[in-house]
Amino acid sequence: MTRIIAGAAGSLTLAVPRSGTRPTSDRVREAIFSALEARDAIEGAVVLDLYAGSGALGLESASRGAVEIVLVERAKPAADVCRRNADAVTRALGRAAARIRVVPRAVAAYLETAPAGVDLAFIDPPYDLDEPALARDLELLAPLLNAHALVVVERSSRTPEPTWPTGIGLERRRDYGETTLWWAIAEPVQPERPSQPE
Repeated sequence: MTRIIAGAAGSLTLAVPRSGTRPTSDRVREAIFSALEARDAIEGAVVLDLYAGSGALGLESASRGAVEIVLVERAKPAADVCRRNADAVTRALGRAAARIRVVPRAVAAYLETAPAGVDLAFIDPPYDLDEPALARDLELLAPLLNAHALVVVERSSRTPEPTWPTGIGLERRRDYGETTLWWAIAEPVQPERPSQPE
């Protein structure tokens, strides 16, 4: 069973796709959101939940005060589950509801045309997603991030560190059994200094 852990929609049970997804465990989600709340990184945030599955990460953010959440999920059965869960969270939040949108597209296709202004991004792809595809996602994500935005990548502990593009820097790694969380932060890109004439 997957549920919203805390916030205005706390304890709400979420539906989970029957197959094809790997929901983040409650233990790992609690660790993620404890760290985010300690940094005051959720209240008022614009959040991307990529490879959303059930939408649990993005919807937990909505419960805890994020103002806009985009759940990106290509698989139609999972996208339908995201919509049902988003509707349930919206009802639970009532007048304080965040704007929640479900995008039934591939992650890279969405990122190629997505607007900038992201404060927090979750990337929880299938463990069999190859490293070049993940690197491409991160490269497309980088220009959409606000300065000091946070990126949380969930991977198998057996996979290598993601390839970080210019504009995103690794902050730390945390391991939880078979799961590894890579925490990264958007770094302002320094303009190149013009070369001095000789």
